Amino acid sequence: MSPNSQNTAQGPPWRMPAEWEPHARTHLSWPAHTSLYRTDLPAVRAAVARLARAIAEHEPVALLARPEQQAAARQAVGGAVEVLPIPVDDLWTRDHGPTFVRRPGEVAGVDFGFNGWGEKQRPHDDDHRVPRRLLGHLGLPRQAAPIVAEGGSLEVDGEGTLLATESSLINDNRNPGRGKEDIEAVLGALLGVRKVIWLAGLRGGDITDCHVDGLARFTAPGVVLLNRPATGAPPDEWTAVCEEALKSLQAATDAQGRAIEVVELPEPERSRIRGSGDFLATYLNYYVANGAVFAPKFGDRLADDHARGLLAELHPGRTVVQLDIDPIAYYGGGIHCATQQEPAMTM
Repeated sequence: MSPNSQNTAQGPPWRMPAEWEPHARTHLSWPAHTSLYRTDLPAVRAAVARLARAIAEHEPVALLARPEQQAAARQAVGGAVEVLPIPVDDLWTRDHGPTFVRRPGEVAGVDFGFNGWGEKQRPHDDDHRVPRRLLGHLGLPRQAAPIVAEGGSLEVDGEGTLLATESSLINDNRNPGRGKEDIEAVLGALLGVRKVIWLAGLRGGDITDCHVDGLARFTAPGVVLLNRPATGAPPDEWTAVCEEALKSLQAATDAQGRAIEVVELPEPERSRIRGSGDFLATYLNYYVANGAVFAPKFGDRLADDHARGLLAELHPGRTVVQLDIDPIAYYGGGIHCATQQEPAMTM
């Protein structure tokens, strides 16, 4: 078998590890989307470089960059970050990169056929090819999925349970004509998922159709951290999304039959933060690395401090590092959106 071919039928089943399991490295991408970012591109790149350098203090980091931009990227991130000659369009490695899976002694990547969040953003031709190119560079098997998904729409506990929103997966802009049971069967075969907890989400609310990684995250098997609007925030469609998610989680059990414990984390108050417009002001889009949790800070000191304390409590033994990622958040994403973990080979 070539290192970049499918391998789903042979050997023991694959499993998508939980994010808190050991990593081999973190992958990020150097954005090249001048038509989207325009004059903001230097600030966005600086935020990506800042994030890469911070994570590199805790685990190896690889930055994907177009060949003609490698020198500038390398200068920005420094010698502790490896720069790979993998062309990309945008910075959202969580969504265009492979979703890594593991089985005893072997790691592979699932290619979910990134299509620009339902063809909402172009160009994405190079982003679409990232899984094939990156896995080929790494010498890891590639498994081509028969459905379209993004990494931000897949949240697992490592023990067979997956959180997902119906709005981002059961959607004709990605998977026309496919229903819940069909998609669950694919996720079971590729990721080792035995139970999917579906949250309604929101179609058209943002470019992702409400990815789960800004709404609800596993912090341990049986424990879910849920986004909550700031106290006193006026009700809107996102408030309803959070309320529906809470009810669904409270009624759910995981693959092991456990009831879900829900912990809520409020957003910062909009009047106290620096961002506006499509600014992603949720603490849920954090990233768990080896020995650390990387989370945003938004300028609401009380909310920032509360988020740091709660994340430390929920991830014992890890240092919580808060970063100003405003230039990334302005474009509707966060730290989790920008990163993709490659699990360690050891079990």
